[in-house]
Amino acid sequence: MAERDAIVAYANALLEVERWPEFAPPGLQVVGADDVTLLVCGVSSSRALFEQAADLGADMVLVHHGLFWRNEPLLIDLRQRGRLEALFRANASLVAYHLALDAHATLGNAAQLAGRIGARPDGPFGDFGLACALDGLAIGELAVRVAGAVDREPLVLPYGPDRVERLAVSTGAAGYDLIRAAHEGFDALLTGEPEEPNAATARELGIHLIAAGHHATERFGVQALAAHLADTFAIEWGYVEVENPV
Repeated sequence: MAERDAIVAYANALLEVERWPEFAPPGLQVVGADDVTLLVCGVSSSRALFEQAADLGADMVLVHHGLFWRNEPLLIDLRQRGRLEALFRANASLVAYHLALDAHATLGNAAQLAGRIGARPDGPFGDFGLACALDGLAIGELAVRVAGAVDREPLVLPYGPDRVERLAVSTGAAGYDLIRAAHEGFDALLTGEPEEPNAATARELGIHLIAAGHHATERFGVQALAAHLADTFAIEWGYVEVENPV
């Protein structure tokens, strides 16, 4: 058992939340039990996730995509009410880390995904991604590795060089980074969601795009962080997968 506030303070410092201009408040978003025995994580806030976490006996829920966003109405609608009621019934806290978790050098989504496909990080890419090295993989072989890591077939726009040696990894909705990746000399960009202009950009700038799903590419950061917190504070942890094809 560990104190809720000690866990949150540690995670805030570990992820250096003050460095990242956020779309939503990082860290503690809903106050629940003072003490935590079981931490359950998932990718995105939803009533299904919170209800399943409650059924498991979670005292704290950790997500990448939290409840409150600057671009949403300041209204507790049926969606938000149902989510909050599930947390309140369980007396479970909600903790959320978005950009800070994307960017973390070892626990972050880009770092975790890169490790699963055998890409070697060698610096930052953009604001939250990683520049990675590969041993000259064909785009088809790289796509197979990605599919194995995320357990789904990615969208591939194969317009880059025959061999991929420099790979930019930026998970989630980072299709907008394709132009930057091409201008910076990368052979391919691995992300979650593509954008409509990506096909023409890839053809005209001679770069590959692999888009493996926003949800699918961001499963790993919350799991790595939850495992780290559980080890640090001697508590239990679990992961709940709520299917999301996006």
